[in-house]
Amino acid sequence: MTLTSCPDAVWLNVSPSFERFDHKLLGCLARYGEVTHWAYRQTPDEPSSLDIAVTLLHDYLKGFDRPVHLMGHGTGGLVGLLYARQNPHRVSSLTLLSVGVNPMVDWQAHYYAQLERLPCDRRQVLAQMVYSLFGHQARPLVPGWVNLLEQDLLHSVSPHSLLKRVSLCPGSVAVPLLVAGGTEDAIVDPTQIKGWQPWLKGGDRIVAFPGRHFFHAVYPQRVASQILSFWGTTQTLLFTPEGFNVASSLPGS
Repeated sequence: MTLTSCPDAVWLNVSPSFERFDHKLLGCLARYGEVTHWAYRQTPDEPSSLDIAVTLLHDYLKGFDRPVHLMGHGTGGLVGLLYARQNPHRVSSLTLLSVGVNPMVDWQAHYYAQLERLPCDRRQVLAQMVYSLFGHQARPLVPGWVNLLEQDLLHSVSPHSLLKRVSLCPGSVAVPLLVAGGTEDAIVDPTQIKGWQPWLKGGDRIVAFPGRHFFHAVYPQRVASQILSFWGTTQTLLFTPEGFNVASSLPGS
């Protein structure tokens, strides 16, 4: 069934703990087009599965009567990449923030690797990850950030665990591609972002921004400007001010 309203772009989020970092960027984009927020929330009883997220995303997008721009940060971007490789005809373009050429490298992969190597308990390792992700923090604030990371370990669909780290071979995607990263990102470092270069097509872009892993939360207007400029090169419709709405995909829905 075709939906009555098709958004211009869909932001993908599979990490509920990190959703707060997306709001400013989406607010900037929503001034120029209709941007929908698609969220996947797995239940505690389910195994972490990217396949389920991709399937539910397809269930959502197949109702639209035209392709849309997909965007995502980290694991959300990974879901968009997997989907665009399977269904390029439904995707106008793909924007990946903090997704390297080895796209399954995320903060959880770094965390589990350190947990294996270092003689520290998990809270201490998480505290180190706080500094890697967010830079220097006042000591009283660190426990709150650690709790945030613990929630992401419980509820995101990152494929990594203490028992195994998963990888995905570098490769191209058939749709127009924008890849952006932070110059001070210790998780997906600039080398991982530049590694996309051999896989780019004409019109694809790599953009570097100042900042760490969540650079889009610190420089939302700069990031939005680059995304809007990129969309303009993909010969899509002219945007008129619209809104920002939310669509959630829940297992079993």
